[in-house]
Amino acid sequence: MNAIDVAQPLETSRAKRLKARTADAHERLDNRIMAGRPFDSRARYGLFLAVQHQFHRDIDALYFNPVLDAVLPDLAGRRRFDLVVQDLADLGLAPPDAAAAPVFGPVADVPTALGWLYVAEGSNLGAAFLLKEAAKLDLSEAFGARHLAGHPSGRGLHWRTFTAALDALEMNTADEQRVVDGAVAAFDRVYCLVEQAFD
Repeated sequence: MNAIDVAQPLETSRAKRLKARTADAHERLDNRIMAGRPFDSRARYGLFLAVQHQFHRDIDALYFNPVLDAVLPDLAGRRRFDLVVQDLADLGLAPPDAAAAPVFGPVADVPTALGWLYVAEGSNLGAAFLLKEAAKLDLSEAFGARHLAGHPSGRGLHWRTFTAALDALEMNTADEQRVVDGAVAAFDRVYCLVEQAFD
């Protein structure tokens, strides 16, 4: 096996390649979130909600992007920003002040945006564990943890329809790299927000 063979991922699916290439950034973020003990109390969970609010505000414009809407199924139904706002209100918390403009506006580089949406969608897939932790604080899909709820069709199916659409897109090597870079940037953005919130 030569060096080129080693460098090539064994997975042929774009989503699986993306998962492999962002694994370190993903693990780093997961570890940092849990180190912040967001489910020790409602106060600490409120800090977690502030992070979620800022991240979903960063990407909210993507859910209204007609180019993305044409290639991703149920794009508008995947939007969770309003649910985060409701969760904050449930706990009597005001949305955090916006320190900067959202990352994305009405026009976005599509491959980069797909990387960010991959992170957002993946977080919903993994939110089943977080929802169980939130339940220990008497929070649920109907109060305080709405944004952690799974899709009515099921988390797995909703994720698979997203990754199937991602896999079906035609991309050149440069586009593929921008998807990866976008996903890593999204993981890093949330990491920075967690650092600020829990430090």
